[in-house]
Amino acid sequence: MPKVCATVPSPKKRFLVIVSRIARSIASPKKALASAAVAAATAGMVLTAAPAHAATADSATEAKAIAHKLIPSSAQYNAFSNIVEHESGWDVDASNSSSGAYGLVQALPGSKMSSAGSDWKTNAATQIKWGLDYMNSRYGSPSGAWAFWQANGWY
Repeated sequence: MPKVCATVPSPKKRFLVIVSRIARSIASPKKALASAAVAAATAGMVLTAAPAHAATADSATEAKAIAHKLIPSSAQYNAFSNIVEHESGWDVDASNSSSGAYGLVQALPGSKMSSAGSDWKTNAATQIKWGLDYMNSRYGSPSGAWAFWQANGWY
C-alpha cells in the first residue's frame, strides 16, 4: 500500500474550514455568528460583527414580562424562555434569512402567527400566544418542546 503524505493546512485555512462547517450546520445567522466567533477565538483570531436586528433591552424585557403573565408556571416559563433565547434572543423582529422563520419563536413561515392576531409581525404578546399554543399542541407543553429542542437543536 502506498504511503500517503498529506500537507497540514495553515491555521487560517483550518479556521476557514471550521467556520464554513459551523455556518452550514446552523440555520440561525445569530447562532452561526456566535459559533464563528468561538471558532475565531479558539484559533486566536478576532471576529467582530453585530446581528442585523438585535433585541433592545427594553423590548426583550417587555416580551419576557408578557411571557411571565401568560405562562404562570416557572418550569414552563423557563422552558419557553430557553427556546426563545436560542431561537431569537427575545427579538420580536428576528428573521432567519435562509429559512424565512420569523419572530420570537421563529415560526416558519412567520405568517402562521396571523392565526393569533393581525399584528403578528410586531406584537410580542401575539407571537408568545401563538408560540405557546404551538408548543402545547405539538409537544404537550413548553417543557416538552424544550426537551425536543435539546435533543434535536430545533423544535
